[in-house]
Amino acid sequence: MTVFLVRHATAGTRNHADPKDHERHLDENGRHQARLLIELLADAKITWIASSPSPRCTETVEPLAAARSLEVKPREALHESSDIDDAWDLLEKAARRKGDVVLCSHGDIIPDLIRRAQLRGMDVPGKSGCSKGSIWALEWDTDRFVHGTYTPVKP
Repeated sequence: MTVFLVRHATAGTRNHADPKDHERHLDENGRHQARLLIELLADAKITWIASSPSPRCTETVEPLAAARSLEVKPREALHESSDIDDAWDLLEKAARRKGDVVLCSHGDIIPDLIRRAQLRGMDVPGKSGCSKGSIWALEWDTDRFVHGTYTPVKP
């Protein structure tokens, strides 16, 4: 069983002065990255997709969900600045589901989840990162993540 942890695709430039910055949508490059997920995860047996409720996250996984006839389930635990324990609980529950799962989140949540999985014994050979649109494939073995592979997705 694999959980694909996806960072949202590119969505323009963050503007801390804008109170509606959290409502940013994907830009043209981000929409391209979102469509690439369909190809990159073509062999995965995805049965469930969940996302931060932020538009840039849901828009990242919507093309994949449509291609698989699945719904994107919004989950606050994946939202930017969410409690890491809540995000971890959701990640573990996702790993115990039947079939592969896609979770879309943010650059402040994903590195903490990866670090926690590594501290619990997950092997990460090769490169690590958390670029926009990137995918972590986390392999689950009954009670923990055993292997993590990072794939950047260029716009």
